Amino acid sequence: MCLSVPGKILSIKGDDPLTRSAKVSFGGTVKDINLAYVPEAKIDDYVIVHVGFALNTIDSEEAEKVFKEIEQIQIMEKKAYEEDIS
Repeated sequence: MCLSVPGKILSIKGDDPLTRSAKVSFGGTVKDINLAYVPEAKIDDYVIVHVGFALNTIDSEEAEKVFKEIEQIQIMEKKAYEEDIS
């Protein structure tokens, strides 16, 4: 199973379509991401990223849905952990 995570483009560098890259923020963690598969991507767009490559762009509403779902998973994991240690 693969996991793709949304992130927000902070900056873009390069003009070559194959090596164009971006600084992308994942909840405060910033990574360099290749934009070869999303030539339309621009600063402030959200992209779905897997193993260092942006696979597609998504709108901010969809990104927020994913962030809320991840937050719910974290809450459930914490609750399960606390029940296990008590």
